[in-house]
Amino acid sequence: MSSVTVELRNVEGTQAAMGWAGGHTVVVDRPDGKAGGQGLGFNGAQLLALALGGCFCNDLRYTADAMQVALGRISVSVTMELDGTPLLATAAEMTVSCDMLDGSDPQDLIERAKASCMVSNSLRRGVPVTIRS
Repeated sequence: MSSVTVELRNVEGTQAAMGWAGGHTVVVDRPDGKAGGQGLGFNGAQLLALALGGCFCNDLRYTADAMQVALGRISVSVTMELDGTPLLATAAEMTVSCDMLDGSDPQDLIERAKASCMVSNSLRRGVPVTIRS
């Protein structure tokens, strides 16, 4: 078993937060004018969609490496449906296309990546969340 920890802190002089893991950072904020937001970074729904699509992009590369094939262009688009109060992600749709450098059909690679994608599989199965103070 392994784990990942990220840290977030407020950004001085704003109501945004800076998140980091290792040497990588991201700014989290609300849209300009919403609950003190200034639109300085991604909101939660955008981050969730980016996690889903970003993980899949990585898994396409991992899968191509395992299959010993070379990938060219990758295109991933994620639409996150939101509804309710409190607002919840109710569905996500990801559209994927990629080019194999040898010109072959990428469908097998996409299916294999789909089977191994940690974020999509975790969301599909449901993840228990504990919030402590």
